[in-house]
Amino acid sequence: MASSSASFKRSDSIADSMPEALRQSKYHVKKCFARYIEKGRRIMKLHQLMDEMEMVIADKTERAQVLEGVLGYILCSTQEAAVVPPYIAFAVRPNPGFWEFVKVSADDLSVEAISATDYLKFKETIVDENWAKDDNASELDFGAVDFTVPHLSLSSSIGNGLHFVSKFVTSKLSGKVENAQPLVDYLLTLEHQGDKLMINENLITAAKLQMALVVAEVFLSALPNDTPYQNFELRFKEWGFEKGWGDTAERVKETIRALSEVLQAPDPENLEKFFSRLPTIFNVVIFSPHGYFGQADVLGLPDTGGQIVYILDQVKALEEEMLIRIRQQGLKFKPQILVVTRLIPDARGTKCNQEMEEIIGTKHSHILRVPFKTEKGQVLRRWVSRFDVYPYLERYAQDATTKVLEIMEGKPDLIIGNYTDGNLVASLMARKLGTTQATIAHALEKTKYEDSDLKWKEFDPKYHFSCQFTADTISMNQTDFIIASTYQEIAGSKDRPGQYESHASFTMPGLCRFVSGINVFDPKFNIASPGADQSVYFPYTEVQKRLTQFQPSIEELLYSKVDNDEHIGYLADKRKPIIFSMARLDVVKNLTGLTEWYGKNKRLRNLVNLVIVGAFFDPSKSKDREEMSEIIKMHSLIEKYQLKGQFRWIAAQSDRNRNGELYRCIADTKGAFVQPALYEAFGLTVIEAMNCGLPTFATNQGGPAEIIVDGVSGFHIDPNNGDESSNKIADFFENCRENPQLWDKFSMEGLKRINECYTWKIYADRLLNMGCMYTFWKKLNKEQKQAKDAYIHMFYNLLFRNLAKNVPNANDEPPPPPPMPKLMAKTLSKPIARRSQSRLQR
Repeated sequence: MASSSASFKRSDSIADSMPEALRQSKYHVKKCFARYIEKGRRIMKLHQLMDEMEMVIADKTERAQVLEGVLGYILCSTQEAAVVPPYIAFAVRPNPGFWEFVKVSADDLSVEAISATDYLKFKETIVDENWAKDDNASELDFGAVDFTVPHLSLSSSIGNGLHFVSKFVTSKLSGKVENAQPLVDYLLTLEHQGDKLMINENLITAAKLQMALVVAEVFLSALPNDTPYQNFELRFKEWGFEKGWGDTAERVKETIRALSEVLQAPDPENLEKFFSRLPTIFNVVIFSPHGYFGQADVLGLPDTGGQIVYILDQVKALEEEMLIRIRQQGLKFKPQILVVTRLIPDARGTKCNQEMEEIIGTKHSHILRVPFKTEKGQVLRRWVSRFDVYPYLERYAQDATTKVLEIMEGKPDLIIGNYTDGNLVASLMARKLGTTQATIAHALEKTKYEDSDLKWKEFDPKYHFSCQFTADTISMNQTDFIIASTYQEIAGSKDRPGQYESHASFTMPGLCRFVSGINVFDPKFNIASPGADQSVYFPYTEVQKRLTQFQPSIEELLYSKVDNDEHIGYLADKRKPIIFSMARLDVVKNLTGLTEWYGKNKRLRNLVNLVIVGAFFDPSKSKDREEMSEIIKMHSLIEKYQLKGQFRWIAAQSDRNRNGELYRCIADTKGAFVQPALYEAFGLTVIEAMNCGLPTFATNQGGPAEIIVDGVSGFHIDPNNGDESSNKIADFFENCRENPQLWDKFSMEGLKRINECYTWKIYADRLLNMGCMYTFWKKLNKEQKQAKDAYIHMFYNLLFRNLAKNVPNANDEPPPPPPMPKLMAKTLSKPIARRSQSRLQR
C-alpha cells in the first residue's frame, strides 16, 4: 500500500478524502457495503471487512483496483467498524496514536466525520441500545482536565517523554534570570533525614544563586581535582551551599557548571545532566501485591511468573545505581528499597508467610509482606487470583502505607506500581503522601481478550474486567510517569494498536463511556527496556563459566525415559536439535498452540524435538482456572498427535541458575527458543534465551517484535498463523543442515543485539533520571496536577469503589479439582517416580 499512503496527505482528513475515493469505485463499494449491513448490527474487524469484500469482488484484478489509492489506504488503516444499518462507522488509525472516525451510509455512500463519543455510541447500540441513547449515561473524559499540559505531536516521538519534558522545562526557564526561580525554589526544598541538601536560605533568588555559582567555580579551579568535599564544606556553607554537589572538587565543579549552564543558557541535555546528579531519590517503594512473591520455590505458582523476576533484577540494579550516585554526591546516606507484596499465611512451603525478607544480592533492599484483610479485619490465609483482589486493595493500601512509614521512618521518594493491583495501590499511597509515582503495566488485560470492554458483562463473572479496566485507567492518569518496556507496548505498530493506546477511547455499555481514557502523546510515557541477569544468563560458549554441576540433572530432565512428577514424555532421538519454550501455562502464553503447530507439521517433527516447560501435569494441583484448562488441553494434544518420542513436558522450574544452564544445554544441541504468545508485553524469556546464545523465534505481537530484528538477530512468528510459523522454524533448521554456520550467525547476532540495547544498568540509570526529572515536573505543574487528581478521586469514589464491593469475597477454602478426562486419569494413575527437586515455573 505504499502508493496508497503516498497519495494520502497527512493534512487530509479521512472524512474529506473518503467521498471521492468511494465514488471512484461506487459499483463495487455499494455491493460490498450492502453485504456488510445485511447481517445486521455487529462489530467487524479488518480481516472480516477484507474477507467479505473478497466474497463480493471475486475477481482479484477488480479487487486490487478497488483497493488502490486512497480507499485502499483508508480500509487497510481501519481497525474495526461498527455496523448499525444503514450506517457503517469506521475507526481509522492512519498512524500510531492517531484516530479518526467516520460514518458512511450504505444507501448513498455519504460520509460524515463523527467524534469519538459518537463512535462509541455506535458500538454501544450493538449491545445495549438504551444505554447508547441515554443522554445521562456516565461518561469520562480525562482529556478535558489535561488541556494545559503540553503533548508530543508525532507518532515517532511517543515514549520519549523525559526528553520532551526536558525541552519544555528548558523553555520555561529561558529568558530572564527570574524565570529560573521555580528551579531555585525546588532546590531549597531538597533535604533528607533532616539534613539540608544543595542550597540553603542564603540563596533564595536565581540571581543570588547565579553569582554564588561563579564564586564557587573560581574557588574550585584552584583546588586539586581529587580534593574531598569535606575539605571545603564549611566555606561552601557560608556561600549558601549544602552537601550533595559531589564527593570531590572535580565532581562538584562539573555539577556547578551544569547548573550554571541551565541558569544562563538552558538546553535539554544540560538540564537532564544536572537533574541526574540531584540527591532526590533515597527511599523507593515497589508494589506487587498479587501472586506468591518470593525468591525461591514460587515461580510457576498461580499468578507468579516473569513479573517477580523483573522486579528482583530491577531492585538489584536500582540499589547498585543508587549507591553509586549517593557516593558521587558526597553523601553517606544508605538507600532503602521495599518491595511490598502480600503476606499469605497458607504459603505452600514458600516464605510468603514471612513479613520481612532480605533481597539476596543487595545490602539495603527487603521484601515487605502485608496481608489482605476483610472489612472485619480478618486476614485472608489463601492465595487470591489477580482477578479477584479488588475488594481488598483499599484496606491493603492503608495498611501498607502505615507499615512503610514505620520502617522507612519517613515518606518514600518514589513509589513504583506493577500490574493493575500494584499500580492502583501505588496511586492511593502516592496521592496520600504526595510522592512521585511511576507505573509499570507488564500486561494490560484489555488487549488480551477481543472486545472485552464492549462485552464486559460476559467476562465480568470470571475476570471482573469492569474493576480492572477502571483501575488501570485511574492509575494511568494518576501517575507521574509510565515506564514501558517497548514502543509497541504504548503505541503498537503500524497495523496494531498498543496496550496503552487501546485505552484511548473505549466503552463498557451500561457502566461507563471513556471518551478519553489515556493519551499516548502524554509526556509521562517513557521506554526503559529491562535486561537479564548476565551473571545467570550468559553465552553457552563461555565454557569456563558454565555451571557444570547442573548438567547431569539437566541431562536427566531432558532425556530420561521415566515419567515422574517433574517430566513426562521422552525424546527418542538425542541427536536432533531441541526447540524449547518456557512460560506459564495459560491461553495467552500459547504453549498449547506451539505444541499443536509442532504436532501438525511432519517436516518440523522430523527435524527437531520439542521441549515445553510449564505448570503441573495434574490440573487438581492448580488453583488457576485457565491453567487447569490448558493442562487438560496439553494432555489431549499429546495423545491426538501421538507425540511420544518427540516431545518432553517438564514441570515448571524455579532455580534460575539451573534454568540458565538449561538454556545453554539447549544451545549445545544447536536448538532454538520459541516464544509463541498471542501477545507479550515485553518478553523476558526472549532476552534470557538470546543472552545464552540461543537463536530465537518470538511472537510478532508485542515487545519481542522490537527486541528482535527479524531475519537479523532472530525471527518473528505470527501466533495466529501456526502453519506459517512452524514452517518458518522448519525452514531455519533445514537451512542449518545445509549450512551449519547459519546457526552460529544468528546466535552471535542475537547476543550483539542484547548487549547493545538490553542491560539492567541502562535501565536503572534511566529510571532514576525519570524519577528526578518528574519530581520537579510535578511541582512545576502543581495546580493542574491537583485539579486532575480531584477529578480522578471523584471517579474512584463514585465508580471503582462500588465495583470493588460487588466482587465476591475470595473463598478461603481450596477449590475442588476439575473433572479429569479418562485418558489423563489413566496416565496419572500409573506409578510415578518421585523427585525431591522443586519444580516451579519461570
